[in-house]
Amino acid sequence: MSQNNKPLNTAATDEDVIDLGALFGVLWRKKLWILASIFVFACLGAFYALGVVTPKYRATSVILLDTSGQQLLDLSAVLPSLGTDSEAINTEVEVLKSRRLLERVVSVAHLTEDPEFNAALRPLSLKDTLKNALTGAEPKDASDQEQITAAINAVLERISVRNIPNTYILQVTMETEDAQKSATLADTIAEQYILYQMDVKFEATREASEWLTSRVADLKLELEQAEARVAEFSTNSEAVSIESVQALDRQLKELRDRLTTTRATFNEAELQLANLVALESASAQEKAEKAGDARLTTLLRENGAGAEFDARFEQLLSRAKTQVQRTEAQVQSLASSIETREAEIAKQSDEIIQLQQLSREAEASRLLYEYFLGRLKETSAQEGIQQADSRILSNAVLPDSPSEPRKSLILAMSMILGAMAGSGGALLWEMRQNGYRQASDLEADTGLSVMGQIPLLPTDNRRQGLEYLAEKPTSAAAEAVRNLRTSVLLSGLDKAPQVIMSTSSLPGEGKTTVSFALAQNLVGLGKKVLLVEGDIRRLVFSQYLDVKDAKGLMSVLAGDVSLEDAVIHDSVLGADILVSEPSNVNAADILSSRRFIEFLEAARTAYDFVIIDTPPVLVVPDARVVAQQVDVVLFTVHWDRTTKSQVRDALRMFETVGVTISGIVLNQIDPKGMKRYGYGDSYGAYGSYGNKYYTN
Repeated sequence: MSQNNKPLNTAATDEDVIDLGALFGVLWRKKLWILASIFVFACLGAFYALGVVTPKYRATSVILLDTSGQQLLDLSAVLPSLGTDSEAINTEVEVLKSRRLLERVVSVAHLTEDPEFNAALRPLSLKDTLKNALTGAEPKDASDQEQITAAINAVLERISVRNIPNTYILQVTMETEDAQKSATLADTIAEQYILYQMDVKFEATREASEWLTSRVADLKLELEQAEARVAEFSTNSEAVSIESVQALDRQLKELRDRLTTTRATFNEAELQLANLVALESASAQEKAEKAGDARLTTLLRENGAGAEFDARFEQLLSRAKTQVQRTEAQVQSLASSIETREAEIAKQSDEIIQLQQLSREAEASRLLYEYFLGRLKETSAQEGIQQADSRILSNAVLPDSPSEPRKSLILAMSMILGAMAGSGGALLWEMRQNGYRQASDLEADTGLSVMGQIPLLPTDNRRQGLEYLAEKPTSAAAEAVRNLRTSVLLSGLDKAPQVIMSTSSLPGEGKTTVSFALAQNLVGLGKKVLLVEGDIRRLVFSQYLDVKDAKGLMSVLAGDVSLEDAVIHDSVLGADILVSEPSNVNAADILSSRRFIEFLEAARTAYDFVIIDTPPVLVVPDARVVAQQVDVVLFTVHWDRTTKSQVRDALRMFETVGVTISGIVLNQIDPKGMKRYGYGDSYGAYGSYGNKYYTN
């Protein structure tokens, strides 16, 4: 798992990544948790499937949609046949789930009398009972309509309709608590669906017949009225037919042609008369030449101008006037005849148009009447012979086993949920870990070197721990202390440090044991070592040594006894020990006094190494005071217990007084725990490969 904590004295450079190897390592280490979680969830799932859930049975009825539209009689239907597109088929799916159809099913199957579909027939649930008891409400009886509505809702919850892709087949599935009931209801829904189709068609045909009957009667009356108007108009009209009008048109044309000819004759007669009138005052010779009459010319030649000549000229003039008058009368007569014919033709044309309009209206009424009469007869013929657009292809089969609960699926899902819950719990437990398990993490977070990694001693008390290190100098723990000793001795730049202080964040982290073990190991080098109990408040050295009524640090500082007389020599430890004594004076004041500084100077002179065990830094300020006078400050961290925030706070308190920690001791490492966390093959004296070198 990646660490989110940042070093105190360096900027964070690592990106947040997911270490899959560490993730799977966590899951493997917590495999017993996960297996236990899987087992518990599997038991819960089995109990739920076998003892809690009511078994349900599912039956399916199959319906085939008939899209051919064939009928017993080849008559046009009142309602169109079922379409073949997906929209039409999906519409039928919704019809099968419609409340009107399901209301018929509820009525036919008497589902309002079935407690499964009528909650009013079931005893009150614990929830409803408590609710009524708290509110003081009395249970109300549901009305018939409310019971029907509730039953329809229950059927809707239990029914499923689907269309098999690329077919005209619908599957109606019903799920109830009884196998026979499921099969019966599935078939009932299919049957009622077919009857519903027939009823809809019958009702539509009946309504169409009633409407057509009324409409045909109205059209018959309209036809009779139209024909009566045609007959009445024919009787009162002079127009016989369009042929008579055409004959009148021909006569009118002839009259117009005669009028044109007569007008031409009239114009010539007028011209002739005008010429003769103009010659009345002319000479006889001019009259004979211009009159255009041969007789007049002959008379002039034979007899000359005389009475006979004049009589002839007068005769020609009278004849011309008569001709003008006669042709003028003919023109007027022909014009009058033409006007009469035109008026007659116009009148007869209007009458024929009106007659034709009335005849067309009568014909249209007749055609419409005949069409509706035919539709009425067809619709009447269809009553009682309507066919549904679907049929039952397969009745529901009685199910052999319940469809729910699916025991194997529930058990599998329960085991999966158990694995997820166990894995989640393992990961959450791992995330809760706020201590240090690896020296690299500790160094990365603090920016300080880990000088020693000391395993958990296999003893019951602190004295046995010292004896264990003395009796087993080749053990992994003893070798870990030697590694710490080496790191401490090599920490000085010019010379080996002489005064060493041991402290920690909180009590119980093993700093005192580290002090004793380091003193014991330094004695093994043939050095003269003094171990000072700097924790004046707790006096924990008594748990390692028998120091009842012994003079100690307070007596030496007070000058009551010399250092040589106050120290205790322990045969197991091999070093001189200066214990502390109870005092009413504040410990920080004592340790910051001039007498304590002089004591340390005397100790430096008398001993090769002086180790001072001080109180936890987060509890009292004693350690920060002593740290000002020592060469090396060892900071002990309890493996997988001291939290990261406690380490940070403790180191920050040293920084506030200008003290730099020389090194960190990762203490009380549990080898079995390291193996559980996947680190047992990688680190130091407690690694699995160390068994070949150490005798524990």
